Amino acid sequence: MLRKKLDDFIYYSQHEWVYFSGSFYYISSIMKTWQQSREDCQQKKADLIIINSKEEQDFCKKFQKAMWIGLTETEGVWKWVDGTGLITSFWGPNEPNNYKGRNEDCAVTGYHSGETSWNDGLCETQNFWICEKTMSL
Repeated sequence: MLRKKLDDFIYYSQHEWVYFSGSFYYISSIMKTWQQSREDCQQKKADLIIINSKEEQDFCKKFQKAMWIGLTETEGVWKWVDGTGLITSFWGPNEPNNYKGRNEDCAVTGYHSGETSWNDGLCETQNFWICEKTMSL
């Protein structure tokens, strides 16, 4: 079991993934819709990032680009891709807001400057994205 974990750790560290605090992260270099981004993560045996701490939010900020995260809204409730509800959030000023009455149901980090950088966006918009693969040794 430990050998498999070590092999996985080596694999991800050698294939454009960045390790931080118990997870590997893949930061895209191209843009896709939220659904296409999630599918790309799932093909990589990961999912869109779930940000649940200030440290993880700060980690995302260092990439200095707007990126899809694993947070969507359905019937007025924001949930992460694993089905858990939103507890810790880093919404930008006056966000989420469904700007101009549009159904902005997918979340982006890095949209606003500062620590509170999340924006609700149209899921069909193309953005960069960040995948997360939880892995601890």
